[in-house]
Amino acid sequence: MKQRYLWLVLLITLALVFVACGGGTEPTAETEPEVEAPVATEAPAEEEEAAMDEPFKVAFVYVAPIGDLGWSFSHDQGRLALEETFGDAVETVFIENVPEGPDSERVIRDLAQKGNDLIIATSFGYMDPVITVAQEFPDTQFVHISGFKNAENASNAFGRIYQPRYLSGLAAGAATESNIIGYVAAFPIPEVIRGINAFTLGVREVNPDAEVRVVWTNTWFGPPEEKEAAEALLASGADVIAQHQDTTEPQKAAADSGAKSVGYNSDMGSFVGETVLTGPVWNWGVKYVEIVEQLMGGTYDGSESYWGGLAEGVVDLAPFSPLVSDETKSLIEEKANQITSGDWDVFCGPINGADGEVLVAEGECLDDLQMLSISCFVEGVKGEAEADTATCFGE
Repeated sequence: MKQRYLWLVLLITLALVFVACGGGTEPTAETEPEVEAPVATEAPAEEEEAAMDEPFKVAFVYVAPIGDLGWSFSHDQGRLALEETFGDAVETVFIENVPEGPDSERVIRDLAQKGNDLIIATSFGYMDPVITVAQEFPDTQFVHISGFKNAENASNAFGRIYQPRYLSGLAAGAATESNIIGYVAAFPIPEVIRGINAFTLGVREVNPDAEVRVVWTNTWFGPPEEKEAAEALLASGADVIAQHQDTTEPQKAAADSGAKSVGYNSDMGSFVGETVLTGPVWNWGVKYVEIVEQLMGGTYDGSESYWGGLAEGVVDLAPFSPLVSDETKSLIEEKANQITSGDWDVFCGPINGADGEVLVAEGECLDDLQMLSISCFVEGVKGEAEADTATCFGE
């Protein structure tokens, strides 16, 4: 009995040792696929594939509602161009009516925290908030529209809208009968002053006796203020109204008074009617598609300063009203060709300041820095500017 007991213990012990050492059925052709080694590498591959399938996220910040039919509307058309171009590969969101200042910084930071790859802030007053938030989120790309500050991951972009403004001035100068053209202006900053000057140079090219009267509203989007300013200019004798704001209210005021107008940002004639002669417009989709393509391809210069013009297609002129003569259309086409070819640009002399002093001598042209800092009016403008000819460029 004792021997049988010892044999039993020995057999049990050997069985336990055999199992502990991995004994069992030898791997065969049928059992080899069950080996777990490849499974360990599948999860990271799946995660990488899932990451590649995620859309590129782009967020837009607008200072006004997209229903303004102007500035924010034009940027939203650029957003829609992204969706049309890239389909499911790009996902966009937007927030409208964001005030400039501290509120915009909160909104921009929130968009960065939500994992957007690109944030486009579309108003001048968003510039400092963009730079602040960009430093907190180095892996996010920021683009600020119309500003001049940069960071490693914060670029700025704008267009030479002064070029089609000049062309629209040719149409306005040919259309006025009273020789008084009203200009409803936003803020007395270089961007707006540059536009007024370019427009006036166009007006005076075809009508040296005409003057452009400026009223400041200190708004980008203020329909009542903009309409009232236009009505005041019309009451003072203006028979053509131009503007640098986001709404169609000045155009509507002109139409209601039997006057003509020049739009801005988008084709306002399609909303107001043929009293809108034409107008400088934005094609933001041209630049936004380029930025996203380069970001997705890893080639974008994250601190670029872009200033494209008619030649690049980011700015253009709206279709002409039937009220614009063929002669005027031909002149506008001729001048546009000179600009796009690089043979000539708007701020080439001789140009006098509003005080009669020489601003740009004959044979000379303003460089980009001078155009970006201009703070005085040219001859033919009636209104208040921050500087005279002697200090027009901060000199």
